[in-house]
Amino acid sequence: MTARLVVLISGNGSNLQAILDACAEGTLPARVVAVFSNKPEAFGLERARRAGVPAIAFPKRDGESRADYDLRLAEAVTSFRPDYVILAGWMRLLTMAFLGRFPQRVVNLHPALPGTFPGVHAIERAYAAWQRGEIDRSGVMVHLVPDEGVDSGPVLGVEEIRFRPAETLEAFEARVHEVEHRLLVKTIQEIIAKDANCPNFS
Repeated sequence: MTARLVVLISGNGSNLQAILDACAEGTLPARVVAVFSNKPEAFGLERARRAGVPAIAFPKRDGESRADYDLRLAEAVTSFRPDYVILAGWMRLLTMAFLGRFPQRVVNLHPALPGTFPGVHAIERAYAAWQRGEIDRSGVMVHLVPDEGVDSGPVLGVEEIRFRPAETLEAFEARVHEVEHRLLVKTIQEIIAKDANCPNFS
């Protein structure tokens, strides 16, 4: 089967690009059917346009509650009939108003090991902890988002990254992004293989 993916982003979209490239190369049996961003200026939307994928700026309205925004987003995403919703640098916490529409189908990428550094700036926080001598490694994980917990859902894929002596934050961050691109595509491949008969959402 060719899985239908909707990808949610907030920024540069390098992980989106990894997905688009894998789809184009045929290594990922999927098609990105839409890309949404809560940030209209996000470069990831331009990446989607260049790939011929609908690129949808979806900012929060003035005075709109989180739940109302998520309900409106869920309606828009549902219209593309996704098999999976991929959070690839999506920087908003989703409520059950959204997650409840796609049970066991929302997949998130987080640049830390399970149970460590949830939330924003995980790379910087891990690097600072290493400099303090508290840890010797960090990593990347891909996990399901079944509820409103922050980076705490069932783990689908994980890869450790050991710090290197005298490594700069920039060098470490570059290695993290390399692992993100590879692990995200690999994990989506595995999900599709396990769930070849997944239904479309209505």
